[in-house]
Amino acid sequence: MSSLKGFLVIIIISAILLSAFSQKEDPDLPVSASSAVLMEQKTGRVLFEKNPHEVRRIASITKIMTAILAIESGKMDDTVKVSRSAAYAEGSSIYLVPGEKIKLRDLVYGLMLRSGNDAANAIAEHVGGSMEGFVFMMNQKAREIGMTNTVFSNPSGLDGREKHYSTAYDMALLMRYAMHDETFRTISGTKVYSFEREDRSQHWKNKNRLLTEKYKYATGGKTGYTKRAGRTLVTTASKKDKDMIAVTLNASDDWNDHIFMYEYGFGHFKMMKILPEGPLKDVQPFKGKRTLFIEDPVYYPLMKEEYQDVRVRYRLLSPKDMRKTKDGEVGRAVIYLQDQAVRKIPVYITEEEKQEKVSWKKKLKALFFGRTGVILP
Repeated sequence: MSSLKGFLVIIIISAILLSAFSQKEDPDLPVSASSAVLMEQKTGRVLFEKNPHEVRRIASITKIMTAILAIESGKMDDTVKVSRSAAYAEGSSIYLVPGEKIKLRDLVYGLMLRSGNDAANAIAEHVGGSMEGFVFMMNQKAREIGMTNTVFSNPSGLDGREKHYSTAYDMALLMRYAMHDETFRTISGTKVYSFEREDRSQHWKNKNRLLTEKYKYATGGKTGYTKRAGRTLVTTASKKDKDMIAVTLNASDDWNDHIFMYEYGFGHFKMMKILPEGPLKDVQPFKGKRTLFIEDPVYYPLMKEEYQDVRVRYRLLSPKDMRKTKDGEVGRAVIYLQDQAVRKIPVYITEEEKQEKVSWKKKLKALFFGRTGVILP
């Protein structure tokens, strides 16, 4: 908000963190990948990295972008007529035929579970109007998400052009974005999908073996492979209150790479409550019944030795400007880890005192007359 141009009040407190946790072990994990990232999903904190910003070919994990654009198009119940060019796409296939009619939703399942390049092309033509139009959408979305080292040239990840690449970090950002969508989470985490095709019943098993057989905490993901890219893999996993994303590029042992990273993340980091929801009891700029508060509790993944390095700084409007604000945002709680800002949380102020009194009077009247059966004017 414009009135927050100059924060005039800065209050610093230490976050009180009182939970015991396991000791940090050697962070040099036996990861075969040329590039790798382990990211905590809710906060986006990177817990492990290996050449995270190194630009590389990404193969079929490209299809995560294709899937989320299809879902966000609002056309999932559309019937798609498959073109000849889509049906004859090179590489992995769900065996579409020219002229076949199939739901966009089924194409997205075929894209994510079986990595169909024909499905990717059919989706692109339907959602983007043309291959070029869809590629434009892919790169536009990448910029919106913050994928600064990524360029897409097709919806499938084939190595046909040089300008099709990303990084482990950028792909983690993409997966984090996609996982906010319930439909994407469902499709990504589906082990077997069955539906009626035009001429037969279809059953697809997910190629993501981490999900189907290798790791019980896995919740979804996308596989990829080309000769030039090598094996690429993006997966998600959840254990208790921790949700994580793992990415590997050019990995000879990607299944185990992901398991090593997840076990490291689940074993060494704890989601610590930095701030509780509700009134900020120790941060009240003036007397009266108006209070400052945050809407939701704030958690952050930390190792035990990091607890003492957490600080919270409140950057707030002056008391004078706060009095002019009826309700709404009046500043931010900024969480610092080792003097680096890692989260910014809006701070709100309750309504004016007079309004609160009226509100409580109305509630009491409603309670009294509701019980006595008297009709209020």
